Amino acid sequence: MQDILHLMKSPAPPLLPIFRSRVQAEILGLILWSSPKEFSLTDISRRVGVSLATTQREISRSEKAEVVISRRVGNVRLVSANNSRDTELLAELLLRSFGPKQVVTEELAKVDGVDKVIIFGSWAARYLGTPGFAPNDLDLLILGKPNSHQLAKANIAIQNRIDRVVNSMSRPTSWWTKTSKDPIKKEIKRRPFIII
Repeated sequence: MQDILHLMKSPAPPLLPIFRSRVQAEILGLILWSSPKEFSLTDISRRVGVSLATTQREISRSEKAEVVISRRVGNVRLVSANNSRDTELLAELLLRSFGPKQVVTEELAKVDGVDKVIIFGSWAARYLGTPGFAPNDLDLLILGKPNSHQLAKANIAIQNRIDRVVNSMSRPTSWWTKTSKDPIKKEIKRRPFIII
């Protein structure tokens, strides 16, 4: 019941307000970006962080719209993207809007020495529900001692996948965790940010 009330009250996400909610966009994004992989409803719920009932409702709506397809294997309902040009275009639109979090996670996992990643700036603000203009870039704070060559390659890969300029800076993990009066750190912490 809590999920139903949350979805009914939640406004359209500022990143792409054509969707009813951020949950709807994240569920669709997960399925469409991973095509042709299949996901169980339980796996979708866990990855997106919502109840199974919410996931079932969103999948049923998406299936009626022919965006996803599902099949049963025993008691498990497996969901995948419907193979169509419309679905490909929707996947690209979702990737540009909601994809940066997943893409950053995937690409920076390949970089040695990364302890933590923080997405900040306008994209993080829109993702977390702060209204405003659509973001043109993606701001990243990489904590740790990243391999500079691998980090440069990862930044290019992120930029190419989400079609946005990537502005990244790296600092030792202690820079983030210890008390300081650094104006950059103060500014990042003052505004919405996402820790990956």
